[in-house]
Amino acid sequence: MNILVVDVGGTHVKILASGEKEKREIDSGPTLTARQMVSSVKKLADGWEYDVVSIGYPGPVVHDRPVTEPHNLGKGWIGFNFTAAFKLPTKVINDAAMQALGSYRGGKMLFLGLGTGLGSTMIVDGIVQPMELGHLPYKKRTYEDYVGARALEEFGKKAWRKRVEDVVECLVAALQPDDVVLGGGNAKKLKQLPPSCRHGDNANAFKGGFRMWEGPLAEKSARSRKQAAQAAMMR
Repeated sequence: MNILVVDVGGTHVKILASGEKEKREIDSGPTLTARQMVSSVKKLADGWEYDVVSIGYPGPVVHDRPVTEPHNLGKGWIGFNFTAAFKLPTKVINDAAMQALGSYRGGKMLFLGLGTGLGSTMIVDGIVQPMELGHLPYKKRTYEDYVGARALEEFGKKAWRKRVEDVVECLVAALQPDDVVLGGGNAKKLKQLPPSCRHGDNANAFKGGFRMWEGPLAEKSARSRKQAAQAAMMR
């Protein structure tokens, strides 16, 4: 089974397929709609073979469909049916959760994505649970307000790094993970990682997209492919 992984971001949409070595990408931005993204990805993936699709989406997802509009993209994402649009079995997951899945080594892992905001995911014994920890109240604002991209600009690198360390310490104390991964584009701006943390490579998002069709999810994937094939025969 060949898999196409689509990592949707506020500035770029990046894709990689099974067996390919080099990712491809296009610009995204505030006018990109879900339908435009699918059309552009199909063209971008020309020449690649794929049977199923994995999508990392920058927002909450329920039953493979976005439930909120993204902050940095266009409209039309809520409830969009990607399986119908791609005409292939498609799984959609929060982008931080997809990168977390690619970073997972076992046990109870907390993933924190330091990017525009604060992405967060817990994985316990292989079960992925996307979270919205960044929106929880913290001091006079929220966690995201202290460690997101705006905080980096507002407080400066030195103060921002200290706030990241404080936030990580709070969340680790509350959730008691065995493993903590700091990912996202701004993680590389930390001079040193907080205690007991390791760095998560952004490329792990693709690894996570491939893993979405492996292991415990394989049976569900097989059912999806069978249903898609039956639907295609009825058209």
